[in-house]
Amino acid sequence: MKTRFAPLVVVAALVTAAVIVQVSSRDVLASQSSQARNRQAIEGVWRAQMDGLPAVTLYVTCETGSLNGAILFYLLRREPGKAETSTPGVPQPLIDPGFDGVTLSFAVSHRRAHPPASLDTPPVRFTLRLTGPDRGELTNESESSPTVEILKDSD
Repeated sequence: MKTRFAPLVVVAALVTAAVIVQVSSRDVLASQSSQARNRQAIEGVWRAQMDGLPAVTLYVTCETGSLNGAILFYLLRREPGKAETSTPGVPQPLIDPGFDGVTLSFAVSHRRAHPPASLDTPPVRFTLRLTGPDRGELTNESESSPTVEILKDSD
C-alpha cells in the first residue's frame, strides 16, 4: 500500500508548493505595485509660496531605486517702500529621505545657510505630509515654524 500512495503524496506536495509559490508571488507583486503607487504619490516637483512669491521648491525622485532629491529655498525680501522679492538660493540634497506612504521625512544641511554661524549646525529635519492628491504640508521639525502648504506640479 505504501507504494500506491507515494506518487499521490508527491503530487499533493507539488500542488501545495505551486499554490504557495503563486500566492507568494501575487503578494510580492501586490506589494511592489503598492510601493510604486506610493512613490508616484510623492515623486515629482513640489512648490510652496508665501505672499504669492516662490518660497520652496522640492524635487523628489526614485530613479535609482531609492528616494533622493533636492530642496531649494528662496530668500524673501520685504523692504519698506519696495516690492517684495523672492531670490532662489542653492539647491541642497535631501539627506536620508524616507516615505511611509503618507509622510516624506528628510534632513537638509544647514552649513551654508548663514555662515559662519551655521558651519557647525546639524542638519534640519523636515516632513512633507500628504493631505490630498498633489497636496501636502511641509513642516520644519527642527524649529517651531508654521506649516507651509505645498503643491505638486501636474505632469
